[in-house]
Amino acid sequence: MITYRSYQPGDEEVIVELWNRCLSHDPITRVRFRNLVLLDANFDPEGLRLAMAGDRLLGCLYAVRRQLPMHGTELEPSIGWIPFFFVDPFARRQGVGTRLLNDGLQWLRALQRTQVYFASYAPNYIVPGLDEAHYPEGLAFLLSHDFTRLYSPVAMDCSLVDWKMPEAVTALKQQRIQEGYTFRLAEDGDLYELIQFATDVFNPDWGRAIREGVLRGLPLSQIWVAREHGKLVGFCMHGGYEGISERFGPFGVDPEQQGKGLGKILLCDCLASMRAQGLHGAWFLWTGEQTAAGHLYKKTGFVVTRTFQVMCKKLME
Repeated sequence: MITYRSYQPGDEEVIVELWNRCLSHDPITRVRFRNLVLLDANFDPEGLRLAMAGDRLLGCLYAVRRQLPMHGTELEPSIGWIPFFFVDPFARRQGVGTRLLNDGLQWLRALQRTQVYFASYAPNYIVPGLDEAHYPEGLAFLLSHDFTRLYSPVAMDCSLVDWKMPEAVTALKQQRIQEGYTFRLAEDGDLYELIQFATDVFNPDWGRAIREGVLRGLPLSQIWVAREHGKLVGFCMHGGYEGISERFGPFGVDPEQQGKGLGKILLCDCLASMRAQGLHGAWFLWTGEQTAAGHLYKKTGFVVTRTFQVMCKKLME
């Protein structure tokens, strides 16, 4: 007999064990599960749905809504997210996944959510969307339940083993310095302006990543800033997410300053610093392959390693 219920303390071990059997391309540890799910300010046990056969976990689906604003007072009251779901291979095609999904969606409907996304949840997303190449059954499942594709972000990796600073970038940097630009490591006096810049110009999650990263012990030697005659116009960093040094980003240049190669300079300065620290690679999970950033990454040595599908479903009109 299969029973369906919400998370209870002590379920972590079986969740992580089944997760790693089902989501083999995105394994997780007990510590990461604790940090990304249980300690998330938006975590609600009612949204973490489990299918049990006695003491055996058959499937899990996590639904979440915002309880703590990402920025200001905005709680995105119409939106819910499903950051992950999985079903034991031996229990698939028996209605387990459908029941878990329906339970999660019903919970979100009761909270007046009108649309749900897989899996573009911030701050603690596992992956930005569904990896069709590695989980084709998962994509088919969502499509069969009226989810639609919105866009396809990509993950990229760059090997630093043989990477070196391009001479053209060194020359460009000197030219920009002569024009009044500076490129240097961040200092305490930069932090307030940097966090506001990342939040207001780009994404509140970027400001959060900087703030929480530094509070967690992220060295300022892993954050680069660019200024024009004193005005902050760009930044670049690594190690801001989960304290993983090889994880690159966030990274941005003031839109009014784009086209001057500032992003190229910041990116290469950061990669050169990572290489000097002995890191063998740089990677990130989320960009648009055909965007200006995507083209810059490719020209600098990054290659696409995964493609995701961000999915959406309307819950009510």
